[in-house]
Amino acid sequence: MANIIVFAILAAVILCAAIFSVMTKSIMRSITALLFVLFAIAGLYFLLDYTFIGTAQLSIYAGGITMIYIFAIQLISKRRLQGIKEKIDWKRMTIAGLVALTGCLTVIIAQLRTAFFDKFCSVPDVEIPMERIGETLMGSEKYQYVLPFEFISLFLLACIIGGLVVSRNQKEDK
Repeated sequence: MANIIVFAILAAVILCAAIFSVMTKSIMRSITALLFVLFAIAGLYFLLDYTFIGTAQLSIYAGGITMIYIFAIQLISKRRLQGIKEKIDWKRMTIAGLVALTGCLTVIIAQLRTAFFDKFCSVPDVEIPMERIGETLMGSEKYQYVLPFEFISLFLLACIIGGLVVSRNQKEDK
């Protein structure tokens, strides 16, 4: 029962921080909210007793968030970081909330119809060996993840190069 309560708390933190990260106009607030999301996801890994993956999540993403902070400070002027006043468009927020609520209700109804929660609460206490996790993460067969890892690494490399190009163009304009 305690695991379900901790899961609910972490899920609420993830949802609230993710929504705040998307809704705010300040890049620093958005990155900070994203940091809370990533820490809560690491908490989910620790809750599942996947300490290696939780530790990797913390170390990799904590470094990644630090790099995002550095790029944000370099790419945006100090004047823009300090004096942002946010205006809330209540009409758009209400419509987005209704769409999100409809989606959540659809998922919950589908899960209740398929007895998802019964399977969730009766998870057997079986430990998965680390070799199997490693093979799944770095294997190239069906349901293994080496190809998505490669695509993500190329995407992150393109983002870093794009940030450097934007940064260089702003320096040349001055």
